[in-house]
Amino acid sequence: MMKRTLLIAAAVLGLSAPALAAEGTPVPPQLKWSFHGPFGTFDRAQLQRGFKIYREVCSSCHSLNYVAFRNLAEPGGPEFSEAQVRALAAEYKVQDGPNDAGDMFERPARPADHFPAPFPNENAAAAANGGKAPPDLSLMAKARTYERGFPWFVFDMFTQFAETGPDYVHAVLDGYKEPPAGSQVPAGGHYNEYFPGHIIAMPKPLSDGQVEYPKDANGQPQAPETVDQYSRDVTAFLMWTAEPKLEARKRIGFQAILFLILLSGLLYFTKKKVWAKVGHSDVTATHS
Repeated sequence: MMKRTLLIAAAVLGLSAPALAAEGTPVPPQLKWSFHGPFGTFDRAQLQRGFKIYREVCSSCHSLNYVAFRNLAEPGGPEFSEAQVRALAAEYKVQDGPNDAGDMFERPARPADHFPAPFPNENAAAAANGGKAPPDLSLMAKARTYERGFPWFVFDMFTQFAETGPDYVHAVLDGYKEPPAGSQVPAGGHYNEYFPGHIIAMPKPLSDGQVEYPKDANGQPQAPETVDQYSRDVTAFLMWTAEPKLEARKRIGFQAILFLILLSGLLYFTKKKVWAKVGHSDVTATHS
């Protein structure tokens, strides 16, 4: 109780103190994201890199049930070409049917199909992963978050900070450490600095140089091939899968605010013009 009181007091006074989340877990570092703020947008190259990481690393265990192949070509997302999407979808097999004989069959996926799950059902996923099925990642960047507490939520209203989910996902992916001396890690568990309770079942999924990024004109990787950069890129991609209409929502919101400002001005000047014809003496006589 005393520790919590001291932390709150330090935050109010503007002193530097290590913020703690639930169960003594450190608060994830606040990162700079391209989609932050009312005018933020997704970085197309980053989304494409993030999809590459999901496909080569995450998709072996985690599904993406709410995303269709054609979504990758829609405005506001990675914006792959339609030809790229068709070629990508054709690399996957999906179950279809029944056919004329009443049997289910497999066929190459089409752009309208959703990404097939890595396991046929939840029980099979749990059996292959130590008894617990890996979660679907479609909404992960919005579903996982943390409480920033007072007074930060007050500042967030003015800065429009709403990236606790991406910060948390990145921190967990980048938070695998050697356990401190004296701590006990059960069999099948792994120490993670930012995961609640610090013990996570998922092994460290990323390592430096694991995924090869596209090269630029000079033959250099488009971005650093490090765990930190991988975590940033796949987190940005998962933010898009969780909120694919983010850019459209922000654009419409800004247009709505401009309309309301214009409407308020028109109503004000209309009121001035209407009431300008009514003199003060007329109003007084009416009320008398």
